[in-house]
Amino acid sequence: MKKHNFYAGPSILSQYTINKTAEAIHDFAGTGLSILEISHRSKEFTAVIEEAQQLFKELLDIPQGYHVLFLGGGASLQFCMVPFNLLKSKAAYLDTGTWANKAIKEAKLFGQVDVVASSKPDNYTYIPKDYTVPADADYFHITTNNTIYGTEIRQDFDLPVRLVADMSSDIFTRPIDVSKYDIIYGGAQKNIAPAGVTFVIVKEDALGKVERAIPTMLDYRTHVDKGSMFNTPPVLPIFSAVQTLRWYKEMGGVKRLEQLDNEKAALLYDAIDSSRLFVGTVAHEDRSIMNVCFVMKPEYKDLEKDFLDFASSRGIVGIKGHRSVGGFRASLYNALPIDSVRVLVEAMKDFENKH
Repeated sequence: MKKHNFYAGPSILSQYTINKTAEAIHDFAGTGLSILEISHRSKEFTAVIEEAQQLFKELLDIPQGYHVLFLGGGASLQFCMVPFNLLKSKAAYLDTGTWANKAIKEAKLFGQVDVVASSKPDNYTYIPKDYTVPADADYFHITTNNTIYGTEIRQDFDLPVRLVADMSSDIFTRPIDVSKYDIIYGGAQKNIAPAGVTFVIVKEDALGKVERAIPTMLDYRTHVDKGSMFNTPPVLPIFSAVQTLRWYKEMGGVKRLEQLDNEKAALLYDAIDSSRLFVGTVAHEDRSIMNVCFVMKPEYKDLEKDFLDFASSRGIVGIKGHRSVGGFRASLYNALPIDSVRVLVEAMKDFENKH
């Protein structure tokens, strides 16, 4: 039975990426060696990481003065690296979900943190709108997509302070004006590669402004100077990332990806909004096109497990909602074909007709 993979991360990869990575596991670049055992200093892998950086710059139209880094530690390590490198006295944060809240907790170890707004009292069901970013903040941090709760910021802010964004789960889903950001970072295991590598897009001008001593591995300048090769990088995920980025380019780039993502999200949200059983969990204007969260209407809540079992019988996997929200969550990352969304919608309608 064909599987339809809606996991939130690690998540679906394109068949192109999987096939090319499988080939390289057996024989990488004609070397007779596996990508799993190649030296990261070899000319063959150096070409891979250079291509990864170039494709990032090309697909996202990254201007001069920025560097693309590939690091370990996930986005969670960036929660501390960002304030370590940027926070001099005060930072501003927007609290829109679990991961934003974790980033706030880490930043408080380095200085004053001004949480300008939070939707936590309402279980993160919307993106706060009415707030002021302090003009004396060293930077303002946002989490653009909230995988657990299903809200998303799909715009670039104009601000008088430095802007930092965690884009772990919606990078490459819309054109970004990178010039408005000083750091964009994220785990790759949603829209780029297998788990194990973190991308960081950092503006050179943002670095070297704090007076504190920064441990070598946590200093962005270390990785800029060494081209992400200060220590052994996560070789396999970087190779897979290149395959995904090549696939994106062949598909027509970020604008085309955005169009496809909007079509998938519209299809599923229309099914939810027209359903007698299901209902969405977040404000319509803040709905994520990457992570669609929904639940059974209160009078049908006892049917949630039955629907999960019913969906599983159709080959649908990964739609159980996070324990913070419950219900269901369908992640519609770039590699997910629209046919999988159609299968989910059909399952929802068939289940509704049975009940």
